[in-house]
Amino acid sequence: MTNLNAGDISFVFLSTILVFLMTPGLALFYGGMVRKRNVLSIMMQSFATIGLVTVIWVLFGYSLAFGPDHGHLIGGLDWVALKGVGLSANPDYASTIPHLLFFMFQLMFAIITPAVISGATAERLRFPAFILFVLFWSIFVYIPLAHWVWGVGGWLRNLGVLDFAGGTVVEMASGVSGLVAAVVIGKRLKVGYEWNIPHHMPNVLLGGGLLWFGWFGFNAGGAMGANGVAILALATTQIAGAAGMIGWSLIEWLHRRQITVFGAISGIIAALVAITPAAGFVSTSSSLLIGFIAGGVCYFAVSILKAKLGYDDALDVFGIHGIGGTWGTIATGIFADLSLNPQGKNGWINGGGIKPVLIQLLAVVTTYLFTGLMTYLIVKVIALITPLRATDEEQANGLDLTQHSENAYPDFDLNETVSI
Repeated sequence: MTNLNAGDISFVFLSTILVFLMTPGLALFYGGMVRKRNVLSIMMQSFATIGLVTVIWVLFGYSLAFGPDHGHLIGGLDWVALKGVGLSANPDYASTIPHLLFFMFQLMFAIITPAVISGATAERLRFPAFILFVLFWSIFVYIPLAHWVWGVGGWLRNLGVLDFAGGTVVEMASGVSGLVAAVVIGKRLKVGYEWNIPHHMPNVLLGGGLLWFGWFGFNAGGAMGANGVAILALATTQIAGAAGMIGWSLIEWLHRRQITVFGAISGIIAALVAITPAAGFVSTSSSLLIGFIAGGVCYFAVSILKAKLGYDDALDVFGIHGIGGTWGTIATGIFADLSLNPQGKNGWINGGGIKPVLIQLLAVVTTYLFTGLMTYLIVKVIALITPLRATDEEQANGLDLTQHSENAYPDFDLNETVSI
């Protein structure tokens, strides 16, 4: 324990708490976006993920993701039930903080990723099916992908893929998986004027604000210490988020001659997603451009591409996380600057040539194919075990009542059941 650094421990401890806060923040964010009869159901999915993934991560998930490598594809079972994961440092991942703290930090990422996916299937996925989805997806998708990208010996890490805080493992994985799950499960029931209208915008803003706040720990904590790279990630996160709000709002004004509150917060989240893989590798000026472009690109995906293709990604998980993560991952290969982070490399514009971009593109293609195929198989298997989609009557009555026998606003909803 002699190599432990109190400043680094304090910093990663704080970052871990900030990342944890993002999942309750996501619950508020998603809860405000759905119709009022589905508020508790979507929020419960985030909280259920906290409990389920924590247990998986303790029992074997962390060991398989970060344990000693086997064939560059998966970790071992050396750390099952946190055996050997204690208060001494593990120099393979972070030499100045306890191994147990590194475990806790990575746990928060494993929690929020399937919680993000829940937005794509909101308002029609039955709760038992969701629980099975989180279980299977965490084991068969998140854990292997985390090892490939972040685990010592993982094949994408060995190839030189740069992913500072989760452009592949978190953002693209959740976005692509959400799209596949949404398409397989099918569209929501349309019920009058309420279709696709957020029921509580103040909660959307509050949840979005908590996500932005937590994102400082999400990105800066990836430096694994109180150092210059952490400060760089802190700054690029703030700058990109602000630029994304402006980028989305500008495109929305040019397209619709209006700037919506919903659009502004969406632009912020889109840019935060995009800067995630690049946060500790690019300059502040590059982060400004990455965030601004993310706002425009994700606006196109949410407002135009989704309508043209006709899929029902309820809360725009693919349009924000999938597309934003894709752009950010590619942008990392373009703008990375070795002078800012010795663990990175020079991107295309800094003299690194086209190779860094091609490596990042390989990560994009791999993530799309792996997560898409595995999610399709997982959803099909779950359908053999329990019904996936709530019936039309259950959707009309709301998943709060039909899945949990509760109502978020009992004093304001006199007609608790609807016959169709």
